[in-house]
Amino acid sequence: MSQSGESARTRRLAEVAKKVGVSEATVSRVLNGRPGVSEATRQAVLTALDVLGYERPTQLRGERARLVGLVLPELGNPIFPALAEVIGGALAQRGFTPVLCTRTAGGLSEADYVNMLVDQQVSGVVFAGGHYAELDSPHDHYYRLMELGLPVVLVNAGVPELTFPRVSTDDAVAVEQAYAHLTSLGHERIALLLGPEDHIPSQRKLAAFRAVAGEVPDDAVAHAMFSIEGGHSVAARIIAAGYTAVICASDVLALGAIRAVRRAGLSAPEDLSVVGFDDSAFINCTHPPLTTVRQPIEAMGRAAVSMLVTQMERGSAPAEELLYEPELVVRGSTAPPRPAASG
Repeated sequence: MSQSGESARTRRLAEVAKKVGVSEATVSRVLNGRPGVSEATRQAVLTALDVLGYERPTQLRGERARLVGLVLPELGNPIFPALAEVIGGALAQRGFTPVLCTRTAGGLSEADYVNMLVDQQVSGVVFAGGHYAELDSPHDHYYRLMELGLPVVLVNAGVPELTFPRVSTDDAVAVEQAYAHLTSLGHERIALLLGPEDHIPSQRKLAAFRAVAGEVPDDAVAHAMFSIEGGHSVAARIIAAGYTAVICASDVLALGAIRAVRRAGLSAPEDLSVVGFDDSAFINCTHPPLTTVRQPIEAMGRAAVSMLVTQMERGSAPAEELLYEPELVVRGSTAPPRPAASG
């Protein structure tokens, strides 16, 4: 613990001890769950913590802590409501109530939500698609949770400095499946449409693409924000460069690519085969129905809750990453490339 952290702890012990009229050693025993303290004294110490505005240690939060934060970047992408449904249901089966926190433009930030959740004395937090996966984003609020020892699980890959357990779709397998499918159809000029350059799962997909495709031209890899508009603007350049297929890092990007095909007066899959990633709701209802790599959301969501509860029960958990294998779902947005026009 840092010197500042140690002094803050010492100050807390002194203030609580003075408030209750007991020794600092007695307060320390209560906070660390040690025996030798009467129930009346224990309750008085916990009440003093609340009155003075200090967070109770996770293991002492009792019935007031049957809340779990679920922090999502948005609800516009159907994959996140699907995750929320699975995780929320699994939490309810364990007797917890999810507190849904979604970032909105001009609204609360992820750090604001973390402060709110800590104030609410939640038992733990599950993050999906947050700043933890972005190298260039602020991470101070995650470090605060690490210092507090609050149980946290991340859904999909994050920056290595954050030592939280995580459940992830195997990005390498996803790219291998999509690439093998497109090459089996006869495609040779295949592009990759990813999220922002600092996005860790996108970096993993890029590494896998280089591994299976060998030498990759610069214009074969493009980055965009995770939106239909982002996919549209970048895919227009992929089409202009003469690629016949594109693997996208999300279904939303893939829909943007299909829009770009149509705006160019072309058609998918005849002029550009498109593969998405997620298999989010209603993707099979698009035109054409989207070939995509399905994330095993049900299994991942339940595993995330199980890992979170394990942390609550044991006080800690190894910073392991469980990798789940995705599944290629072939629909109508992929086909053999259009034959080249003869001389």
